Amino acid sequence: MIDVFNALLPVVAIILLGMLLRRTTLFNDESWLGMENLCYFVLFPALLVKTLASARIASGELLLFSSLALFSILAMSLLLLLFQPLMRRLLGIDGPAFTSLFQGATRWHGFIALSIVGLLYGDEGVAYMAIIMAVIIPPLNIINVLVLARYAEGSSGLADVTRKLLKNPFIIGSVIGATLNLTGIGLPAQLFSLLDILGGGALGLGLLTVGAGLHFGLVLDHRLVVGFGVAIRLLGMPLLMFLGAWMFGIDGVPRTVAVIAAAVPTGSSCYILARQMGGDAPLMANLITVQVVMAVVTLPVMIWLSV
Repeated sequence: MIDVFNALLPVVAIILLGMLLRRTTLFNDESWLGMENLCYFVLFPALLVKTLASARIASGELLLFSSLALFSILAMSLLLLLFQPLMRRLLGIDGPAFTSLFQGATRWHGFIALSIVGLLYGDEGVAYMAIIMAVIIPPLNIINVLVLARYAEGSSGLADVTRKLLKNPFIIGSVIGATLNLTGIGLPAQLFSLLDILGGGALGLGLLTVGAGLHFGLVLDHRLVVGFGVAIRLLGMPLLMFLGAWMFGIDGVPRTVAVIAAAVPTGSSCYILARQMGGDAPLMANLITVQVVMAVVTLPVMIWLSV
């Protein structure tokens, strides 16, 4: 539990720092918007290219393990889309709010997961986590951009959705990184170092912008929606991963690594994507923060159940 807490504490601290900085005169609204654009168009795509291009995908049980990862996100995506009309009626969730719930449930903070498995299982755990990242990041980005284009504010027809999908920097970064990996081209050392430096700035700056966008009043005003969003991420997604592990016959360290990937909070890039594509960004910021805080309790339990 101490290892999990140590991995989450810096994330919480950076979000709180962003919240405090927003309340000072150091940066105005235009400055924060510029930081968000920098993360969205440059830093996070660089991080995706570097991570996917250099992921070690070779594994004797690659097919089964990849199927497990894909099963969990596809099952959660399908369930959310099927129950979207019911959530709209019972919880009053409009289109933009639904996109934030969808992102908060399906996307994940891969680098929190990497740090935890590195502490707990060393290189073996990191290798399995890299496989999950390589397998699910591209479809996750595509699915979430499609949902945002369909349900977010200002959504439009199929042609416009396709155009947004093809122009989205998260999709472009994922496709480039996966292509470099699968073709064996990889990244030259100099380019890897360049992307590593740029990508390293994405996490910290992305979390700061999340903190700057916090509106704690929404947690109180919409506590049922926030609570529901936290529950489906931190409890629902791990349960789907347990189900998938049972279906595909996966246990031991691979199962624990997969459960950790499912049980970590959603990624800070969700807030940037929500802001850029018309989602409910304040709700997204609060979902991220409450998930990070609650994961300190739920993550150790999920790890204990998976061992």
